[in-house]
Amino acid sequence: QVQLVESGGGLVQPGGSLRLSCAASGRIFSINGMGWFRQAPGKERELVAGISRSGRTNYAASVKGRFTISRDNAKNTVHLQMNNLEPEDTAVYRCKAEVVDPRSHVEDDYWGQGTQVTVSS
Repeated sequence: QVQLVESGGGLVQPGGSLRLSCAASGRIFSINGMGWFRQAPGKERELVAGISRSGRTNYAASVKGRFTISRDNAKNTVHLQMNNLEPEDTAVYRCKAEVVDPRSHVEDDYWGQGTQVTVSS
């Protein structure tokens, strides 16, 4: 079993910043891609940012230049630094990890439980 635990969500005013963190634990041989997704009420889930094991990143156009994704492979963690937040960033944010099992070496996707980010004055 693999668990992903997120932290760092909350309420922030427009223009403010938040830092989300996600820590993976359990049966982990290695983690390939990691990423952050979000889903706002009435909208489909969307990829916010992704990062490969080697550190290659990609971002949604709406957050490019404002958000930064990073990871620590030794600690199995991924972070999302969110600056200049806008009301449109309000959503539940979930992290995802592509985890390789230590026994089978099969890769499976695991998700965190989600953390609420609300941007409002």
